[in-house]
Amino acid sequence: MKPSLQLRIGQQLTLTPQLKQAIRLLTLSTLELQTELAQALESNPMLEWDDVEGAGSESESAAEIESVTPEASSDSDSPEAAAEAAAEEDWRDQADFEMPEYASGSRNDQDDDGQGDSRFAAVPDLGDHLLWQLHLSHLSARDLAIAHAIVEGLDDDGYLTEADEAIIAAVAPEYRIDADEVAAVRHFVQQLDPVGVASRDLRECLSVQLFQYEDHPAQSLALRVVATHLELLARQDRARMARDLDVSEAQLEAAIALIRNLSPKPGSRFSAMTAEHVVPDVYVQKIRGHWEVGLNPGAAPKLRVNDHYASLLRQCGRDEGAALKGQLQEARWLLKSLEQRDQTVLKVARVIVDRQEAFLERGAEAMRPLVLREVAEEIGMHESTVSRVTTRKYMHTPRGTFEFKYFFSSHVSTRDGGEASSTAIQAMIKKLVDDEPAQKPLSDSSISELLKRRGILVARRTVAKYREALRIPSSNERVRSG
Repeated sequence: MKPSLQLRIGQQLTLTPQLKQAIRLLTLSTLELQTELAQALESNPMLEWDDVEGAGSESESAAEIESVTPEASSDSDSPEAAAEAAAEEDWRDQADFEMPEYASGSRNDQDDDGQGDSRFAAVPDLGDHLLWQLHLSHLSARDLAIAHAIVEGLDDDGYLTEADEAIIAAVAPEYRIDADEVAAVRHFVQQLDPVGVASRDLRECLSVQLFQYEDHPAQSLALRVVATHLELLARQDRARMARDLDVSEAQLEAAIALIRNLSPKPGSRFSAMTAEHVVPDVYVQKIRGHWEVGLNPGAAPKLRVNDHYASLLRQCGRDEGAALKGQLQEARWLLKSLEQRDQTVLKVARVIVDRQEAFLERGAEAMRPLVLREVAEEIGMHESTVSRVTTRKYMHTPRGTFEFKYFFSSHVSTRDGGEASSTAIQAMIKKLVDDEPAQKPLSDSSISELLKRRGILVARRTVAKYREALRIPSSNERVRSG
């Protein structure tokens, strides 16, 4: 064995840094993209916000706004500001197309006044909501300190997870209290909004809420059900509950109906999770009889190359400003990647709207089967690219805002040899369950038979799978008196 040199010729595919960047940007959601652009702006002095109206730019717009007129072209060579103004005018000229107010506002407007669409408003914190009520109450300083400790011991659902000993220890530096005082203040807190907060368990939580229905004829029986038959209630075993409580089915049903009006998690509506929102990437609207698709101009802030630094670099020699020249190239790559991202999202959205026009017209029951391969072949891209585009990208339609993935579903054969979307079948199942008799809910076999009468061949097991995906209980659990 001895060292030697060998020459080999071969071919292999490699991802350039520009392509890697384009792929990564394609996978980001709108909110993640906003964070990414903010970080790029901080690290690269050659980038700046493109929020100065009428200002020129060395790069083209990072996001395309599609005109609704047939004559419009996305490859226009006009300056960036003129193209944006023309596109915006085309959108606003359509009487039927109303762009949501927050989508057309500038980044500075949203940052400065802190106001806008109500969906972006902060959800009040449960603790702050309770403390606000407590400070309006005529409690002594001692009781107020105990109440503060109780509020601090609540979980997201509004239940008190701290033991009395922990609450006593928390108040100990200021006051010496006992368990009876904690119980008295806790009872007071339970009557605040939301009623039932600071309870130890579900049974206590529901009981506290039931005491608010003093004039309801079913209150007494509802309290008995909660106190002794919660497990049977969860299993919907009405016959045994009626027998054990020695009441009629009508009386039991009235009590159960009252319990259904209660909140098992009184603090959940104040949870921070309810503050989450999505920003639509595209808007779909019917204009002059045709469904039009346009990018959301307010989805992500626009960037451009800083003209001042770029002009200074032009005056530098070949060996001068090497670092800034590298950052200038990175800035151009980023803007090009953003443009490609917007174009790809728009292409996929157009194909989805074209294939799912029946859904836009008539609803989920008219959804057509659609797979990634069909869209990939239509736009001339790989399925993996389409998969990246459809993940965490959202489309605002007259029927609501949906993730792109919502429009993709497998198919089920029909009697006439056609295909039905699994999404459409789930919508049919939900409608059948909503319209079923109260005392005789449809079994999975019955639903399968009803679908077969409509020409859709779905096995009972498939119906059960779709029903569980819709979180619809079994027929036994749906039994209720009319």
